[in-house]
Amino acid sequence: MSAQKLHIDSYERGWMIFSAFLLVAFAVAVSVAAFGMGIQVPAPEQRVDPRTVATDPNSPWSNPGLREVAPGKYDAYILARAVPLWEYLPKELTVPAGSSVSFYVTSSDVQHGFKIQDTNANFMVLPGQVSKLTVKFDKPGAYNFICTEYCGSGHGIMYGAIIVTP
Repeated sequence: MSAQKLHIDSYERGWMIFSAFLLVAFAVAVSVAAFGMGIQVPAPEQRVDPRTVATDPNSPWSNPGLREVAPGKYDAYILARAVPLWEYLPKELTVPAGSSVSFYVTSSDVQHGFKIQDTNANFMVLPGQVSKLTVKFDKPGAYNFICTEYCGSGHGIMYGAIIVTP
């Protein structure tokens, strides 16, 4: 048997090289975003019982809000719910500029979303799961947060705000 030479059309070879280049470019972009720009992937922090998360006296979501854990560092416990009204509790948080806020968000009923405008914070909120993400607020202003997952007829009125003071 004689060895046959594999022939690849130059047009096809060009597309294969272009595809390989794109794979390398995407891998570099993801690496730069993850390590160089500090982009975080939200991860489940803990599990809670969605039926009692808002009423259990030992649960931080029975009294949701902002807690200062160190100078310039805060923990924000936010509860998303569709019953009795579509809302986030609390609806508003106030922090000074330069603060770093760790958001602990959970739902007591259905799936919701949580996106803070003008930041890279955006994650799903599932009943029984606590999602955590940390955001540093350097610029004073109002940062609205909205629900990004359709959760029922009142979905459009689910919003809140983070007020960053100078």
